[in-house]
Amino acid sequence: MANETEKLLIIGGSDAGISAALKAKELKPELKVQILLADEYPNLSICGIPYAVSGEVPDWHLLAHRNLQELTSTGIEFQMNMIADKIEPQRHEVVAHALTGELKTYHYDHLVVATGARPKLSGIKGVDLAQAQQQDSKVRILHTMADYFAIERNIATDSVRKVAIVGSGYIGIEMAEALRKRHLDVTIFQRGSEILSTVDADLGRIIHQKLSANAVNVITGLTVSEINETGSNVEIVGLNEHQKTQSSTYDLVLIVVGVQPNNELLVKVGAETGIAGAIEVDQYMQTSLPDIWAAGDLVETRHHLLGETYLPLGTTAHKQGRIAGFNIAGIQRAFKGSLGTQVLKVFDLVVVRTGLLTSEAIQAGFNPFTVTTDVDDHKAYFPGAQKIKIRITGDQKSGRLLGVQLIGHYGSEVAKRSDIFATAIFNDMTVAEISDLDLSYSPPVGSPWDAVQIAAQNWEQQNAKR
Repeated sequence: MANETEKLLIIGGSDAGISAALKAKELKPELKVQILLADEYPNLSICGIPYAVSGEVPDWHLLAHRNLQELTSTGIEFQMNMIADKIEPQRHEVVAHALTGELKTYHYDHLVVATGARPKLSGIKGVDLAQAQQQDSKVRILHTMADYFAIERNIATDSVRKVAIVGSGYIGIEMAEALRKRHLDVTIFQRGSEILSTVDADLGRIIHQKLSANAVNVITGLTVSEINETGSNVEIVGLNEHQKTQSSTYDLVLIVVGVQPNNELLVKVGAETGIAGAIEVDQYMQTSLPDIWAAGDLVETRHHLLGETYLPLGTTAHKQGRIAGFNIAGIQRAFKGSLGTQVLKVFDLVVVRTGLLTSEAIQAGFNPFTVTTDVDDHKAYFPGAQKIKIRITGDQKSGRLLGVQLIGHYGSEVAKRSDIFATAIFNDMTVAEISDLDLSYSPPVGSPWDAVQIAAQNWEQQNAKR
């Protein structure tokens, strides 16, 4: 058909999907852009849910990166409560169904699959997604806005006083703090020897101590094997480090033990997969199927130091979606890779990592040397100075900066200081070159040599002594 409008269809309306839509529409306004959304909450910050639970964000609507009116004003069309069932690559069509069961077929010239990830349940007996989504369930996951609403219904009742959280990653720890701010008794379970396994154990121990100091009961070394709803309570059964069974009961259980790629739509039509079942994409976010892109938590991600890996992060999803949008609009742009930069605030502490831990650097073939420095966040003579712990990992021979972990007070600009290191790693800088950076200074906020530079110089000195 002559002069038919070019169509971009996107499955998924979270970080990657919205980013792809906005960029493609910006660069190519004549493009018809439709988004199939499984619910009716486009572009909401799932990362912000703990702060809605805590009450720090007083209205969940504020979690929207952009509200629906702002999104539709760009010309993007939304098909709400439409669940994609199958892709037909040869016909350039997607078949979806509404909540009523009505089937609808959508044609595309370009397709972006941004279906994200789905929760892992780690083989816990007695738990499945369907159960956790039931109206009256006392076992919940935390992955969507529907999960948030369900959790709010649970904790709004007087019957919920004791809450267990299975999983002590970023979301689990943030939820522990949020629920304490709701004056609930909170226990958090971790199967490993220390919480927050994405950082070194001694840094995880500092977070552990901060949780304990704020009346969060932290149980490590226990693998939860079974969860049973028993009338008004929920029983958690697990094996401890000595292989002995332990059990305890709670009013509500939240399961936050990680995610896996929500890859089913693309796997069914033969898309190539890689690590952890994530969809393989090239540097332009194209899959192995013609005219089909993918981005976000369902795809493999190129790590700047490791190569291809699975790294489901919101920041990465935004970037990958944007890259897909560029290329769909005809402007070639490559995804430059990720460093796995991650930050957690827990009460008045902030912990960050970027790049590689020592163990990861060894596995990647580097010859790492790691030095920890405790340094003031600003000149000690100005009131309120706080210590930041900065752990630098660099290659012994080349001096290349490989990774950094930081932990310090909420007001110490820990996250922004980590971003200096992330920028340096991204640009293949050496540890020594950190000292060459022209950074800001005033006694209330820093030092002539910033904390990051003092830590870098200590690494240089210690490495030279080896």
